[in-house]
Amino acid sequence: MEWFNVGRIVNTHGIRGELRILSTTDFEEERFAVGTKLAAFKKNDSKPTWITIGSSRRHKNFILVTFEGMENFNLVEPFKEGMLKVTIDQLADDELEENEFYHFEIVDCEVFSEEGERIGIVTEILETGANDVWEIQAQGGKKHYIPYIEDVVKEIDVDNKKIIIHVMDGLL
Repeated sequence: MEWFNVGRIVNTHGIRGELRILSTTDFEEERFAVGTKLAAFKKNDSKPTWITIGSSRRHKNFILVTFEGMENFNLVEPFKEGMLKVTIDQLADDELEENEFYHFEIVDCEVFSEEGERIGIVTEILETGANDVWEIQAQGGKKHYIPYIEDVVKEIDVDNKKIIIHVMDGLL
């Protein structure tokens, strides 16, 4: 089964079974809503425990959640430093806008100029606030940083893992 990270379990919080989650998803409200089912992976364990979110609230840079039926520190402590994940089927429920993609769809795509010259492969996506910036690894090890904006990114074909960009002066 293919898994996608939605949050890292950083620590426990208090004695009532709350866990401090560092979100790694753009769909925070949906992912951590009360009643949502997620797969919780304990640190160094590849077998998931299916949990249901019992409560959820924002606290500073974290989301504090409880798991239904585990409202006790001792029951959730083993999940500390673990991960919360969803399956690819659960992603299908998300409402992506036009020209919105999951990071996993963009990473590993080959990037070409409009003239057909191969520039490299997307290795990472950096969230800068205004727009995402794609790190592209060129042959020979050089890295390029491409802003995900309409003026630059002209075509995205996630099925064939191919992206066409307009190379502006000074971009590369």
